[in-house]
Amino acid sequence: MTSTVNFIADRLGIAPGAVVQELGWGEDCDDAVREAVEERAGSELLDEETDTAVDVVLLWWREDDGDLTDALTGALGPLSQNGVIWVFTPKTGRDGYVEPSDIAEAVSTVGLSQTSAISVADDWSGIRAVSPRTAKAKR
Repeated sequence: MTSTVNFIADRLGIAPGAVVQELGWGEDCDDAVREAVEERAGSELLDEETDTAVDVVLLWWREDDGDLTDALTGALGPLSQNGVIWVFTPKTGRDGYVEPSDIAEAVSTVGLSQTSAISVADDWSGIRAVSPRTAKAKR
């Protein structure tokens, strides 16, 4: 499990001590991803009720979850200046699949830049979204 934890946490850029908020949790979410993030961060994931500044937001999103632009706007509230939002969506052919163009449009609409896309689990893909100044600083 440790190598899986390290692999997932590394791919998501989770640092020890990171404050991570999780939005959109459901029974279909991948527990290995959640556990890897918690283990690397060293604390439990915060929910939508937090008023703490966060370094990373994990947003589990499915086609029928509503308006992604609104969800991203809400996720920006507690996000620190150099924070990252990971939008996790079901992979192609899975229930709840979201078109990449829909994600890109929502990310752009809220003023974020999409910087990478990864396979985060068997059933989930991840899109990394950051503020444009953070994206430039990472280059």
